Amino acid sequence: MKKFSVAVVGIGVVGAEIVKILKERNFPIREMKILATRARTEKIGDCEYEIEPTKIESFQDVDIALFAGTEGAKGASRQFGWQAVENGVVVIDNGDDYRLDPRVPLVIPEVNPHHLKNHRGFVSSPNCSTIQLVMALAPLHRHSKIKRLIVSSYQSVSGTGKAAINELQSQTMAIVKGREVEREVYPHQIAFNLFPEIGSLKEEFPGYYGEEVKTAKETRKILDEPHLAISATCVRVPVLFAHAEAVNVQFEEKLSPRGAREILNSSPGIKVIDQPEKSLYPTPLEVAGKDDVYVGRIREDSSTSNCLNLWIVGDNIRKGAALNTVQIAEEMIRQRLIS
Repeated sequence: MKKFSVAVVGIGVVGAEIVKILKERNFPIREMKILATRARTEKIGDCEYEIEPTKIESFQDVDIALFAGTEGAKGASRQFGWQAVENGVVVIDNGDDYRLDPRVPLVIPEVNPHHLKNHRGFVSSPNCSTIQLVMALAPLHRHSKIKRLIVSSYQSVSGTGKAAINELQSQTMAIVKGREVEREVYPHQIAFNLFPEIGSLKEEFPGYYGEEVKTAKETRKILDEPHLAISATCVRVPVLFAHAEAVNVQFEEKLSPRGAREILNSSPGIKVIDQPEKSLYPTPLEVAGKDDVYVGRIREDSSTSNCLNLWIVGDNIRKGAALNTVQIAEEMIRQRLIS
């Protein structure tokens, strides 16, 4: 197998996970460089890596550049991405700068790998909450077309990055020890609390925050359904890793809970845990660190026709970011789109 020169851009929570996953999956690497804002040494897993400052010259002789951005992160690919493409690099971006750019395929390899054929050297990985949502819905949509979708997401602090993880941990310790709670990352205390605000308010959709708008727009783009009716409410919760979503989905034709379970059980990257009588359903604590997307609480919505409720949980740093980015590169190699 041909091996490739790979650059990982960014070494926060997602960037470190990309490096781990490349090693875990034996990605065909000839050489790898890790780029960030400044030079330093970082320990990732059981290995130490030299980090280089990012410059456009850093992309010389690089075949694939994996840009690691946390939830809503901007800037690195906007600064260096297209310049790298002009130098012959295939860019795969986990940030949200170009997800809705018509030039850029937005890809989940298990769902829409055919979109990669239209790439112009630049591919985007969707938002973490969008990935797990569409992973579960796409197989059902292929069986019975989705008419309307309502999503309530419960998103862990790791989506915001290391500082948010530290803030939840430090606030929790402060409360336990009876000390004053300090906050810097979020607009409210996150320990023992939750709030319906992720991203900034968007004038285009009055009253909606950015994460909610992404859920709608990215889902439509991935499924090739530009007019799909979607409404989302995204909530930040005091959980370290893994996002959860309560989803109400109406189909054009009836799909039974049993039929949905059978479809999902045979879908790649999906695991069904759905025995509510035994309190068996996916939770963030159990899903954290796993690569699959987990679905449970599959049941009919008795208030209307052709409608199901689902509970979807996925690790936002693994499949929701780092893994999906690496899988895009693997799929492009498989399709011989990277030479």
